[in-house]
Amino acid sequence: MSTVAIGRLLPFMEMMRGYKREYLKKDIIGALTVTVVGLPQYMAYALIAGVNPVYGLYTGIVAGILGSAFGCSNQLITGPTNAICLLTASAMIRYMKLPNAMEMLFLMTFMVGILQILYGVFRLGKIIDFVSHSVLVGFTAGAGIIIALGQVNGFLGISIPNSASMSTLEKTLYNITHITHTNPYVLGVGVATIAIIIICKKISKNLPGALLGIIIPIFFILAFALDKKGVKLTGTIPSSLPPFTMVKFSFASMKDMLSGAFAISIIGLVEAISISKAIGSNTRQEINSNQEFIGQGIANTIASFFQCFPSSGSFTRSAINYINGGVTRLSGILAGVFVAILLVLFAPYAKYIPSAGLAAVLIYTGYGLIDKKEFKKIVKMGMFTSDSIAMWVTCILVIVLPNLDNAIYAGIILSIILYLKDTNKAPFKLLVPAQNNDSQIVEREIKSVNENLDILIIQPEGNLYFGAAADFNDRLSRITNKSKVFIVRMKYVTKIDFTLITSLKVFARNVKEAGGTIIISGVSPELEVVLKKASLESDIGSENIFMAENEILASTTNALERARVVLAGAGGLKSAAQTVMDSVSGVNTTGVSPL
Repeated sequence: MSTVAIGRLLPFMEMMRGYKREYLKKDIIGALTVTVVGLPQYMAYALIAGVNPVYGLYTGIVAGILGSAFGCSNQLITGPTNAICLLTASAMIRYMKLPNAMEMLFLMTFMVGILQILYGVFRLGKIIDFVSHSVLVGFTAGAGIIIALGQVNGFLGISIPNSASMSTLEKTLYNITHITHTNPYVLGVGVATIAIIIICKKISKNLPGALLGIIIPIFFILAFALDKKGVKLTGTIPSSLPPFTMVKFSFASMKDMLSGAFAISIIGLVEAISISKAIGSNTRQEINSNQEFIGQGIANTIASFFQCFPSSGSFTRSAINYINGGVTRLSGILAGVFVAILLVLFAPYAKYIPSAGLAAVLIYTGYGLIDKKEFKKIVKMGMFTSDSIAMWVTCILVIVLPNLDNAIYAGIILSIILYLKDTNKAPFKLLVPAQNNDSQIVEREIKSVNENLDILIIQPEGNLYFGAAADFNDRLSRITNKSKVFIVRMKYVTKIDFTLITSLKVFARNVKEAGGTIIISGVSPELEVVLKKASLESDIGSENIFMAENEILASTTNALERARVVLAGAGGLKSAAQTVMDSVSGVNTTGVSPL
């Protein structure tokens, strides 16, 4: 097997071959920092997913190690994330009361991993292009709101009966109507946690505010026995490494959870690739999307056998890893190892962690998910632009719909519909040749043609595909009788499909029947092949097709000379100067460009 092939299958081994001694210290510092920040996040995010905090630690260990070992990015940290945990909770809400709920959760983790591996194997890296940036901004903002609202009862100390089966909006309504049941001691712990996080952030970004915000209140809880006054504690966490547990496969369960697993697999990859590319732009590392797909897939697939829920790349922890010196994927692997060591050594002390503190961390994190700068940028482009509509609709659907995967699908479908709406217009300009004061021939763009011309230049632009055929046909039909010679300049066409070529053939026949002539200029070698396959030459004539040349607008100049010959043969040309001047009569013009 070649070295390149081994590098793709085992990226960690490839990295170790070129590993330098000076990298080790930087990777250790990066890993330690990620561990300190990640510990409270792993436990808190598990609450979002609706499971015991220990499963968040298990996921941070196993998925963190495997994601770094098999992925593409050197700095990406894999593990529990806000968005994925929220999607997981949404997908599992119907099953959490069942006795085999955890088995189904681990089965879904396995399904997510297999889907992601398949995306990578079949090289579907382009699949994430269907999730637009505006949809992702809307989703994360909606997710942030849902996360924050979902933790309000824990922050206030309000007990909600059957909360597992209630939507976030139902919980919010319950909190509002039962606000008088707030426990002041629980609220005090939550407020203290947020205050500590904010103070730490103002002092230094490197201070682990979330960790300190959870640890410091523990001393007050123990000193004043607040656990006996309604302050709920996390409880006992097993002091052991993630145990191997065989996934219970069930065709019926897999069928039921496929929609949720698909949504999680897509959003997970969008997160991972977006983060990897953002950091890679600074480190100059080229990101192979398909390799990252496989890496994330392997992480989820194997992690499912160690009692882990779905995971993805974390922007916060990846950025912290990069900022604090992490150079290679070893930093991500060490971060998982350090969490495992802490779990074994200090798990007995975790039972004193207040649930209100974790709720406060999540409320603060949820607020941070709302990217206000990106919101403003998208809104500034226009409230009713495709991006703005997709962002707002996705955000609202995330908050309103009970199943978040439906919100994702709706956002993606809406983006595609709005994109098609914006691209079903056939962009082309109408220009006429004219003569300026220096006797130089120029082109003038026209808005409309009021009278017949000698020469009219049609300049299509961009990607001409079947969706724009109706608009293309309509605009061409309006000018069929407006000129003796039409020059169709193809220089600015990037791609054209058979439907649009058929439209050109129909236009050529209609012009011919009306006694006119069509000349095509600026034909690239690739376009020439397409035109020949469509037999357009038989409708236009080989003498009326001009290939693109290196000199600027040389093809158009040749086409104009051909047009003058055609007009002279028809008795419509007295002189070249007179023809171009006559062409301007009866035309509304705007803009001037030299020929």
